[in-house]
Amino acid sequence: MRSEFETELNNLHIRFSEMAMMVNEAIKKAVTAFITHDQDLAQQVVVDDQKINNREMDLEKKSFEMIALQQPVTSDLRMIMTVLKASSDLERIGDHAVSIARADLRLHEKSTLPDVEKLIQQVSQQVEAMFTQAIESYLQEDDQRAIEIAQQDNDIDRLVQKIKHLCIMDMKNDAQIVENGTSYLSVTNYLERMGDYITNLCEWVVYLKRGKLADLNCRDDQQNRKY
Repeated sequence: MRSEFETELNNLHIRFSEMAMMVNEAIKKAVTAFITHDQDLAQQVVVDDQKINNREMDLEKKSFEMIALQQPVTSDLRMIMTVLKASSDLERIGDHAVSIARADLRLHEKSTLPDVEKLIQQVSQQVEAMFTQAIESYLQEDDQRAIEIAQQDNDIDRLVQKIKHLCIMDMKNDAQIVENGTSYLSVTNYLERMGDYITNLCEWVVYLKRGKLADLNCRDDQQNRKY
């Protein structure tokens, strides 16, 4: 019975990892579409988002089933809750990727801002790197690394403020780019929110790892009392 539960728990872990890869791909495609003005690629991100949504619902359903039917012990319950909560963060990151893709579909190429696009590309690369590292820390249950990764969000926030300032200044100087400038500001906000959700993922890694250590220490104390 325990062996069957462990198999289900491992499958839950694998399907969460697969969802993370789907979201990572959505981020890359959405930003590439926006920077290169590839509307076909942008449309693909919008369509593929349903797969991410379906996976999040699947993980939620399976998590609740395991809690209700298997009555997991504390450490197992912590793992299930981590997947349940973290998959919700992944789904929201995917939503922001879709928003970036839709912003590309509204963009008018004649009024683009090349300097702003370069900075957006820079911050998107930081977001992608942060996301990849956060998932790796989850897979390795490396709480110290997760804390270090979460701190990268400060760098993203600073670059975001720089983009916003530049974008607003450009719009003040040229009224014809206001519509596109608004789209650039929106995309910048979406990337900033992605950074916030990635920070959430890092916090779930800390919750999982330190909870396991607490459980282990508790069992050791109980063993010592027996003697």
